[in-house]
Amino acid sequence: MKGPESNAFKILALAGVTVLTLGVHYGWLIEPIFGHVHWIHAIHGRFCYIPIVMAASWFGIRGGLYAATTISVLVLPYVFIFAGETRDLAGEFAEIIFYYAIATLIGVLVEREFKARKRQQEAQLQAERSHELSLVGQIAAGVAHEVKNPLASIKGAADILTDDETLPAEREEFKAILRNEIKRIDTTVTEFLAFARPKETKLERLNLSEVLQTSVRQTEAEAARRGIRIESDLDADIYVNGDRDKLHQMTLNLILNAIQASKQEDTIAFRLKTDSSNAVRLTVRDAGVGIDAVDLERVFEPFFTTRSSGTGLGLAIVKDIVDTHIGEISIESRRGKGTTVTVTLPLYKESNRQ
Repeated sequence: MKGPESNAFKILALAGVTVLTLGVHYGWLIEPIFGHVHWIHAIHGRFCYIPIVMAASWFGIRGGLYAATTISVLVLPYVFIFAGETRDLAGEFAEIIFYYAIATLIGVLVEREFKARKRQQEAQLQAERSHELSLVGQIAAGVAHEVKNPLASIKGAADILTDDETLPAEREEFKAILRNEIKRIDTTVTEFLAFARPKETKLERLNLSEVLQTSVRQTEAEAARRGIRIESDLDADIYVNGDRDKLHQMTLNLILNAIQASKQEDTIAFRLKTDSSNAVRLTVRDAGVGIDAVDLERVFEPFFTTRSSGTGLGLAIVKDIVDTHIGEISIESRRGKGTTVTVTLPLYKESNRQ
């Protein structure tokens, strides 16, 4: 069966309504019950406006005029055979004129609406294309900026390593520089790819507690190297409808951001708790440098960063992951007082499965 939006369905509906209204007009449906009464025939004539209005609404002025012509042709036998008197003939022809007037009026209004909607859609499409092109330009500029400095360091280290006069101790130092800068470029490219070409989200019943425990274990060594403690308080066996890889990436980004913002001997509090609203709440709190109020409104914007190094994509990626999991994220921060990031996700339910 064709859907209600298909032209075939609309034409069939018009044909059915036309037959019905003509049956009323000729008295085949109502007069056997009430007899031939003048006020009933007056109502009959008004029913013929229904298919005309429908056709004009669906197909514009051309559809309305086609319907008006069809109705007019089909009522002509009644006009000449049953109307009889001159007064009745004049009334029937006036009715036909009104058919065309209604078809024209509604058709013009509908076509004007069609054109306005089409212009709006074209303008929206153009705006989306402009935004996409702007984003591509930002990505290209960001990649160039973030790769340029490591490449300069790699070039300098390579020059020194190929110099015969370089001492063995210096060679080891510059080999380490090469490895670090190559790792930095790899991280930068990986972040840009994750933002510009995100993988499809595959939702499944997932133990979020285990995912977060893995993230904490992965970042403990980096935190310890900087003299920072991570205190985790995670409720066990909390299940969500989620993508394991993406939620792992989200928590890693949040913890690493907290580590980078913290000072030596600081403590990062990492908590996972359920609340009374069938949701799970994840909080990452640090006592680091904090964020200025003017910058707090922009932290989720792509390429925005307050650090001297970094792509500015970490929180933008986190926000996208939270959105795809039908969650919410908020940040509270004050300069010099630290930052608290709160992520709320719905708990797993059978109805949430996709």
